Amino acid sequence: MSEKTLDQELVKEAKKGNMKAFELLVNRYQQKVSNVVSKFVKDIHENQDVTQEVFIKVFRALANFRGDSSFYTWIYRIAVNTAKNHLVAKGRRIQNSDVEPTEAEHFDSAADVRNLDTPDAVYARGELEKAMTQAIENLPDELKSAIVLREVDGLSYEEIAETMNCPIGTVRSRIFRARDAIDLALQPLMKKQNNQRNAYVG
Repeated sequence: MSEKTLDQELVKEAKKGNMKAFELLVNRYQQKVSNVVSKFVKDIHENQDVTQEVFIKVFRALANFRGDSSFYTWIYRIAVNTAKNHLVAKGRRIQNSDVEPTEAEHFDSAADVRNLDTPDAVYARGELEKAMTQAIENLPDELKSAIVLREVDGLSYEEIAETMNCPIGTVRSRIFRARDAIDLALQPLMKKQNNQRNAYVG
């Protein structure tokens, strides 16, 4: 399952106020954000504070995320700006240590990510990935092809239109319908996870 597709579904749910979805996003990107911040902020305790601030900003700005870029590229920019602002506030000189998002993707190891995942988060994400895979499999062929070409293969709308031999408007419609169907299929699971979380907190 495409990481981008999973991000989109989690962001969509988080925008609706689903805190479990936002927690999963934090779990997915906490180590990467920390590693980006570490290029500017070396002290481990300060790094933790800045990383936390990044996710507070992400949460507050989530409604403004339109999906023009990948979620990671968007969160990366917030991390860099937050780290730089932290140095300015502390009266420190900003080192020329910018890294590209594609480079920062490789900073973390799989072990680092696993260490940040709680058993509940790992299980919830596994459930979500299985449900999403099944939801895509259940789509009509033309919708499934469109969403896979877009989210898994990363093709542009123009390339998909050429591949599927149909107008771009049709491609957009199919992708919209596919996302809507996937969202509908995932709602019972997201509701179940929300209820479990609320019961645990309560």
